[in-house]
Amino acid sequence: MTTLRIIAGSATPELAGALANLLGAGPADTVLERFPDGELLPTVENVSGSDVYVVQSTPPPVNDHLAELLLLLDACQRAHATRVTAVVPYLGYARQDRRTRAGQPVGVAVFTRAIAAAGADRLVVVDPHTPTLEAISPVPVETVTAVPVLARKITLPDRVLVAPDEGAVKLAEHYAAESPNPLAVVRKRRESGTEVTALELIGDVQGRLPVIIDDMISTGATIGTALGLLRQHNAAAEVTVAATHAVFTHGAVGRLRRLGLQHILITDTIAHHHLPPEFEVCSIAPLLADTVATLHNDEPLHAATSPS
Repeated sequence: MTTLRIIAGSATPELAGALANLLGAGPADTVLERFPDGELLPTVENVSGSDVYVVQSTPPPVNDHLAELLLLLDACQRAHATRVTAVVPYLGYARQDRRTRAGQPVGVAVFTRAIAAAGADRLVVVDPHTPTLEAISPVPVETVTAVPVLARKITLPDRVLVAPDEGAVKLAEHYAAESPNPLAVVRKRRESGTEVTALELIGDVQGRLPVIIDDMISTGATIGTALGLLRQHNAAAEVTVAATHAVFTHGAVGRLRRLGLQHILITDTIAHHHLPPEFEVCSIAPLLADTVATLHNDEPLHAATSPS
């Protein structure tokens, strides 16, 4: 069997280190140089003949982290790795999975093609925002969900799981499968990148402890809008939020604190340090380790061709 190597990108070094420790695979030697004009030059060593997993999320600044991922993949390929897998716990541009008008790109298609062209034989993603990722990607996609990790923290009775928009319904249903808690759905309309209007609440939340479920928190606007509607329908005041990806832009941490949330459960797909006490970070390293171990034990995989 080929040697397993873990490459740590600069966006998620702690997660990559935890993954390497769980797998008993020391991280490969990697050096990242930054030139004065902002160009990146990563160098990898000791990957020749190895089964390599490049661990790099793409949070803000998303374009810098994406460029680093592409360069790391190319470096591994040129260093004669036997197989290269891009482990992208948080995949940026996944919300751009369709055009809303003529003249727009489909961002996730562009960048999954770039990941494949840079040398990835396969892509591993945690709770991707788009359900069509596997159909869009030119290389095979392994999807990992953080639901088992976060659902274990939601143990009190009289809970109601709340999808803050229609896009979160499928994920909330996954949580509901882990417990007997009922499900409610908020219908919303997005006015802009930071403004959301709630239209209606479907489901009974009166007197129940809400758990707002989503795959990601960016500005916190969706959470705030859902919370307002829950209070109008007499839900219990102690509200928990569970989200896989804590993107946290535009002062989201402060906004969430001002909402008076009791507990905010997130994962380490995006690195955060020194968060307030109501935030709890749950590691997905064990889930990723199970996935990587399974893939590593498979026969070598040849890169798929681009869809016609």
